[in-house]
Amino acid sequence: MPVSALIGQVDAPDLQIATFNIRRRMPPTLPRTADQWSARTPAIAAFLSTERPHVLGTQEVLPGQDRFIRAALGEDYRRVGHGRDADGQGEGCPLYYDGTRLELLSWHQSALSDTPESPGSHSWGNMTPRVLVGAVLRDRVTEARFLAINTHFDNVSRRSRVLSARTIRQLVAEQSLPAVMTGDLNSGEGTAPLVELFADGTLTDAWSIARDRLTPEWGTFPDYAAPRLGRKRIDWVAVTPDIEVRRAAIDTRRPGGVWASDHLPVQAVVRLPSAEPSVAPHDV
Repeated sequence: MPVSALIGQVDAPDLQIATFNIRRRMPPTLPRTADQWSARTPAIAAFLSTERPHVLGTQEVLPGQDRFIRAALGEDYRRVGHGRDADGQGEGCPLYYDGTRLELLSWHQSALSDTPESPGSHSWGNMTPRVLVGAVLRDRVTEARFLAINTHFDNVSRRSRVLSARTIRQLVAEQSLPAVMTGDLNSGEGTAPLVELFADGTLTDAWSIARDRLTPEWGTFPDYAAPRLGRKRIDWVAVTPDIEVRRAAIDTRRPGGVWASDHLPVQAVVRLPSAEPSVAPHDV
């Protein structure tokens, strides 16, 4: 379905970063009409084909949905991340990137728990496993290297969300590269998890520091209803202070009159600091 771009293709030295909870595919006997995966796929494909983010953090992605996203993005894109279950299956938070612009140097997936290297583990009050996916990427044009992190915080346990935020902030602080974080944090501005995430200035909300905001500050979880102002953003793009945020947007378009998801995509156009030749790749 033809649709005009909200941000669209971004040229070097800028990069487009996006986060999008695509809503997991539900059993066909359960969904409302708006929730049916088969009804939503054309709208998701329209977003991916028009916006072309260089880095796309996704949430609630099941294996079949991953295959659809990869096909919609095309052969130039690559993906890291797998399911959150102990066997690497199930729902995941894959991170997609444009392989023509970005080179993968290293990546890692870990559980958000007291035993992060144990797949499927959960210990902070969340009943389902939660994960982060991190990748160190090199811009093939500018040579700049950066860390990209994608995640999905628990929807029930505030303790889990706070400790997840602390884990990500500490991970970013313990390495020297510029960093971007994408995620459905199930938390709005000023809540304890966001206070923890931004506690010491290691990370900053990309929306709040953007030079230009191309849309109003819509709540990002309209649940297939009309988006509303003043409702909390629970989908976030965050950056380290050395990254310039040039534009930001919250996408409320309905290609063909169909919502792509119960969440809205959040996009940011960023500019990394100049590459430092002496900086070596870091493992996540």
